[in-house]
Amino acid sequence: MFSFSNTSRIIVTCNKRLTPYVQQEVEELGYFPERVFQTGVELMGTVKDCIRLNINLRCASQVLFSLKEFKARDAERLYQLIINYPWENLLDNDGYFSVTSNVSNPTINNELFVNVKVKDAIVDRMRRQTGKRPDSGSELDGAVIHLYWKDNDAEIFLDTSGETLSKHGYRKIPGRAPMLEALAASTVMATKWDRTSPFVNPMCGSGTVAIEAALLATNRRPGLFRKNYSFMHVIGYEDDLYKNEWDKMKRKIKEVPGLKIIATDIRQDAVNIAGINAKAAGVDQLIEFARSDFERTNIPSGNGVIYFNPEYGERMGELAELEITYKRIGDFMKQQCQGYTGYIFTGNLELAKKIGLKAKRRIEFYNAKLDCRLFEYELYAGSKENRKEAGNTESNGADSN
Repeated sequence: MFSFSNTSRIIVTCNKRLTPYVQQEVEELGYFPERVFQTGVELMGTVKDCIRLNINLRCASQVLFSLKEFKARDAERLYQLIINYPWENLLDNDGYFSVTSNVSNPTINNELFVNVKVKDAIVDRMRRQTGKRPDSGSELDGAVIHLYWKDNDAEIFLDTSGETLSKHGYRKIPGRAPMLEALAASTVMATKWDRTSPFVNPMCGSGTVAIEAALLATNRRPGLFRKNYSFMHVIGYEDDLYKNEWDKMKRKIKEVPGLKIIATDIRQDAVNIAGINAKAAGVDQLIEFARSDFERTNIPSGNGVIYFNPEYGERMGELAELEITYKRIGDFMKQQCQGYTGYIFTGNLELAKKIGLKAKRRIEFYNAKLDCRLFEYELYAGSKENRKEAGNTESNGADSN
């Protein structure tokens, strides 16, 4: 009998290069990964643990709970093994489910065919055992079953998330070329920001980076903005299981006296959109939005973080103009942001050279399939000689490309 208290393997997936931040989050929740790999972490736990992971994780994509491992040479063998699983103990015959898959098998050239095969096996089993069958389709708003199948090794999971966790649910208007929320959160976690000192985000666009910074500082979790998960649509789910975890999550929200997050953009429509998104996330009172060129952004005195996510450029005319912009960014950070740590997130490594500052770290990310870097710059206060001496010292460190 399926139970929310049964222990099995849990796979928390994420986009490439986000694994270190997912691992950090999982460990901060008190779990100990047994395996860390390129696109996620593995641990042991129950579906109750999956509920907690789903509502708390910022950087993950899916939380998968293993139901069964088996060997399958081809689709027919897969069907026979899946039809033998007691789906009537997991799925409501009056409910709705969908199937997703990750397949690399020499006998298969169409993943959709595999999804249909899995769906047919589940439906045939349910009809045979109960006389009825649940509805099924491509929407991920009910129970979701996930198949991982590589060569002859197959594993069937309950995808306890459903819709991806990488979209946090507060962004009402995406704006132009928005950064995925999970990626934005990961890049902020990758900085040296202490979550109490100023965080300045010129060129803020739709506000995702500034909003994620405010959410991190105040320990607001993505589960605040979402009310539907796959785990809610399987037999054995009780609303109290979710409500108890949700209440714990909400009680951990904290105030940060004097927190200063500043977000600016030269386009008024971007500032308006960012404000709307921040209000939906409940952090509009924590962020100072203003329309201005980045060079006129207010930089509070002392130490803090300044974070740019400039355009990458696609056409020659744009590139020529952006070379000037990137150089201006470097000059601005050097002249106006002394004492801060500067960050530039970009998918154009040639343009990054125009910054004109020595990067202390180059942290690898992907934005969709685009190879990106988060460049870190120590913006030393004091005389030019002191900064030059500090720059010589840092140049002896190891940079990762």
